[in-house]
Amino acid sequence: MSATEEPTPDSAVPWGRVDDDGTVSVREGDQWRVVGQFPDGTPEEALAYFERKYADLAAEVSLIEVRHRRGGAAAGDLRRSATTVRAKVTGAAAVGDLAGLEARLGVLLEALESATAQEASAAHEAVEAAVAERTALVERAEALAAKDPQSIQWKQASAEIADLFAQWQSQQQNGPRLPKSTAQALWNRFRDARSSLERHRRAFYADLDETHKQARDQKTRLVERAEALAPKGEDGIPAYRALLDEWKSSGRAGKKVDDALWVRFKAAGDALYGARVQRETAQAEESKERIARKQELLVQARAIPDLGDLAAARAQLAALQREWDEVGRIFPRDTERALDDDLRKIEQNVRGREDAEWKRNNPETKARANDLSRQLTDAIAKLEDELAAATASGDKRAIKDATEALDARKAWLRAIGG
Repeated sequence: MSATEEPTPDSAVPWGRVDDDGTVSVREGDQWRVVGQFPDGTPEEALAYFERKYADLAAEVSLIEVRHRRGGAAAGDLRRSATTVRAKVTGAAAVGDLAGLEARLGVLLEALESATAQEASAAHEAVEAAVAERTALVERAEALAAKDPQSIQWKQASAEIADLFAQWQSQQQNGPRLPKSTAQALWNRFRDARSSLERHRRAFYADLDETHKQARDQKTRLVERAEALAPKGEDGIPAYRALLDEWKSSGRAGKKVDDALWVRFKAAGDALYGARVQRETAQAEESKERIARKQELLVQARAIPDLGDLAAARAQLAALQREWDEVGRIFPRDTERALDDDLRKIEQNVRGREDAEWKRNNPETKARANDLSRQLTDAIAKLEDELAAATASGDKRAIKDATEALDARKAWLRAIGG
């Protein structure tokens, strides 16, 4: 077809033509636009060259369409790519349905513009959420740094601030990018809180080290004084107890140091108390015969309270007590106290009999008892007359009162042995 031929706009009409001089044109509507020349080849080669250029443009459009349908790519990036491709298509030196490509790009750009707006809104919300999350991390770090250093559990606090920093890094690496001014302001607050906490931690442990040093020096001196008591043996126990009171109020020197010093301090005390144990063991061995003798005396003493003759009982008990004292002290002291308690019960039994006997033979007591006995006897006689009169008259109330009063007086008389 020559350059002078004017084709009618029809779908059957080809998109390109080649003139005799190798000029290649593309059909745009009912007009033809020259796109270039291919003088050194056949018309078919010329058309194929410019059709390949069109195919490349169509492939770029198709790629953007596919990426948009599949999702995952940023709508803004695709929109910029589509805008770039549309600039290539407009007036492109290519043969094909360029108008169709422009129409596809128009639809695509319209969809991408809406998606870009949604994407921007979502990105804004994500940034706001990220700012809120990082602000929460900052506030937790600041709250931790504001605590009284003396009340902080430093091992736990160090782990907590490290965890907050790890969360900060994770959000920074994986979260949305924050505005530079906002991100820098939040980081400055977080950094300052972390630095403040670290200063407090160093100061706390410096003070603690000094406190531990003082306690270590004091406990070392206590250990040396306790070890110096060794030659005194059991006599050194009171002084050791005083040192133990000082130990309890001397504070902590750190677990390892405390444990090591305590081993020495306790060993010094064990040596002193060991001397006491040795003495008590020896005394207990020496006391075995005395214990056996006192047990024999207790067997004899248990029969004394049953003697009818109180004077004889008193004499036997006195003789037994003298022999008991002659046996002497016994060890351990608990055994001695138990034996003494058993003998004391027997002594109390005899003493009780003596008290009762004295009361019965006391002249004053006897006189009071005889006087009361006479009064009760007279009262009983009078009440018996009243009861007889009441019975004769049939006065039930008087009979009841006289009977109760008579029974009471008789009971009192029996109680005093009348």
